[in-house]
Amino acid sequence: MRMLRRATEHTMKDDVNEVTTVAEAEGRSYSAPALEKGLDILEVLCHSDQPLSQKDIAQRVGRTTGEIYRMVACLVNRNYVTLVDENTYAITTKLFELAHINSPTQRLLQEAAPLMQRLASELDQSCHLTVYGQGKQVVLFKVDTPSGMGFAIRAGAEIDVLISASGRVLVAFQDDETRALRIEESLARRPDQADPQIDSILHSVRSAGYESIPSVQVRGLYAVSFPILDTQGHAIAALTVPYAERLDQVERKSIPEVTLALGEAARTLSARIGGMVGLNRANVPEKLSAPKRSRAGGR
Repeated sequence: MRMLRRATEHTMKDDVNEVTTVAEAEGRSYSAPALEKGLDILEVLCHSDQPLSQKDIAQRVGRTTGEIYRMVACLVNRNYVTLVDENTYAITTKLFELAHINSPTQRLLQEAAPLMQRLASELDQSCHLTVYGQGKQVVLFKVDTPSGMGFAIRAGAEIDVLISASGRVLVAFQDDETRALRIEESLARRPDQADPQIDSILHSVRSAGYESIPSVQVRGLYAVSFPILDTQGHAIAALTVPYAERLDQVERKSIPEVTLALGEAARTLSARIGGMVGLNRANVPEKLSAPKRSRAGGR
């Protein structure tokens, strides 16, 4: 009995040492080697346009066939991977099916609604969430000004892209190819909004982490917008406050205060949907002066 206990303790110690070694090597506080091995296999098969043998899989994940043998068998048994013939494996549609049980848009709205309600209450300003689509952006969800007096855009409304704070955010936080395509689509829809400085403007938006500009459509309105980021740091939505000043409220939140609160809400929402949060940390000045570059815009 004593020998069994010692053997068990020795095995547990080896397991702990293995996890600790892997964690230290990867700079993490903890690790799950078996899980990571399975995820590596799934990612390799997802990126391959043809079935792979166990030898191919092992080479691509940097392991031996013996190390992945049981993991591949487990993924086959759980129907994440299928045996195409005697020697090769391919990904099944199970990951796709699971992803669509809870669609990204539904998840985004579920997480956004309470955050936006709290944000509107804190600022006494309306806020809205927009997504990009074929040269325009659409308001997916909005929360009105709690006090009942202010500016708001209705859900389902279509907004121009290149002249609005939210549109610029949706374009700036993309890879080069997607950014160029969105600019092209937006100009095809509204050629009158062409701006030779657009590349410089979008670069500044990305560097700042957000956009903050006076509206060209509503006098006295000031729009502040932050990206909601996915795992790659790309904007899947824009969270915006159309700041309307109230002459009868001397204690109303200032634009810098709105920007800080909005940025925090955007980072929280990005984190809750599993996205990146580092790119939308705004450098907000204590006093917001008029923009130095020519970037007239709006909602």
